[in-house]
Amino acid sequence: MEIELHQLDQRYAGLRRQDARRERALLASLSEIGQQAPVIVVRSESGGWVLVDGYKRVRALTKLSKDTVSIVAWELSEPEALLLSEVMRSGEAASALEQGWLLRELRDRFGLSAVELGRRFDKSASWVSRRLGLVEELPEVVQELVRAGRIVAHAAMKHLLPLARANAADCAALARVLGAQLLSSRQVGVLCQAFCAGTEETRQLVLTAPLLVLRAQAEAATPKEKTAVERLTAELSAIAGIARRARALVDREPLRDAGAAQLKRLRFALQAARAEAAALFTSIPPEVMNAGPGDAHGDPRAA
Repeated sequence: MEIELHQLDQRYAGLRRQDARRERALLASLSEIGQQAPVIVVRSESGGWVLVDGYKRVRALTKLSKDTVSIVAWELSEPEALLLSEVMRSGEAASALEQGWLLRELRDRFGLSAVELGRRFDKSASWVSRRLGLVEELPEVVQELVRAGRIVAHAAMKHLLPLARANAADCAALARVLGAQLLSSRQVGVLCQAFCAGTEETRQLVLTAPLLVLRAQAEAATPKEKTAVERLTAELSAIAGIARRARALVDREPLRDAGAAQLKRLRFALQAARAEAAALFTSIPPEVMNAGPGDAHGDPRAA
């Protein structure tokens, strides 16, 4: 069955967040092969068609300037259809924030209690309360940015929600800046941490130049490349440690009881070690070898 796009009541568009990558892929598919799966609708009390599932497809068809959409009508009430659509949802699982939006809609529009919602979702009333708490504590500007795909839902819940509980105005101001940059969850976390722990000057820098702050943080976290002297010092320290352990082994374990084959391999190893050590110390400039004070007996352990 097909109807005109303008006949759809899209009252539940705000229950799902948008994903630009998925929507681009869907747009390309619809452009190439057309609509393959119908959207799901129910009849409203006034007799119109209420869109329950298929908002991405409807947005894509609208962008393609299509006039009609293929539908399948469920003979269910709106709340029952919304619940069934959530159960049948495929692809990416709903975030806790999206679950909160659906629960709030069912509570406010249809008067379902926390106990009844918990029963319908096969969850506890406290689970329902926690999800509702998310949407009630997080500023609406943040939620709108999540819906629009400008802020990752996980980042909003993990990083912005604690800030909102402390200062809702600061959270809203920071969210507007973050939403303009399309940042990853990790980047949002870095900026939130810098904003919350920083001075007033740092906070202003986060709000006015967030990418500069991210670049500075990345450079600070990048390990500095060691110089040749630092690398050589580390290698020599490793050689000294190996030599100490080998000497301790010689002191503890008698070697005369070894078999002929074992002693032969040991001699080869000793010759190779002596030759490599001699070549190493010969290659180091004399001024480096004599640059610092040493132990009179040449034993660095006594220094």
